[in-house]
Amino acid sequence: MSLSMYQAAIPPLLRGLANLSAILDKALLNAESRHVDAAVLLQARLAPDMFPFIRQVQIAADTAKGCGARLAGVEVPGYPDTETSFDELQQRLAKTISFLQSLPPAQFDGSEVRDIVLKFPHQTMTFLGQDYLQFFVLPNFYFHLTTAYDILRHNGVPLGKADYLGGG
Repeated sequence: MSLSMYQAAIPPLLRGLANLSAILDKALLNAESRHVDAAVLLQARLAPDMFPFIRQVQIAADTAKGCGARLAGVEVPGYPDTETSFDELQQRLAKTISFLQSLPPAQFDGSEVRDIVLKFPHQTMTFLGQDYLQFFVLPNFYFHLTTAYDILRHNGVPLGKADYLGGG
């Protein structure tokens, strides 16, 4: 049996978002136990020229919802980047998970050869669906997921590989 585009995309994205949600819970509890203002973690970054934690979470969610929408051939839902708390980030993750879960697997049929066009302020990128998933979505999604994890770990949140990988 071959792997469908739905199977290659949606389950890994859902798992990553669920793991990120659990990591956010753990970070908030840790901040509270250490009497650290959670806003400090939300604005933490690994380097001055990198996005802060809050933006890493937003981009991970945006990458996931964009992938699901584009491969399913539906409009990408727009989320304003207005989150200022862990609770609001959790709501964004929950909304993204719900959206991905609403996409029927059959809607992804043939998406491996669908043209995907991404327009950025200074460039346009064009992919076939399979290349979009393998060489753009998954690397970007895991980059931002990993960076969010690393920011929290760097700031003393006791996370381990099991938190990143999640449960089986």
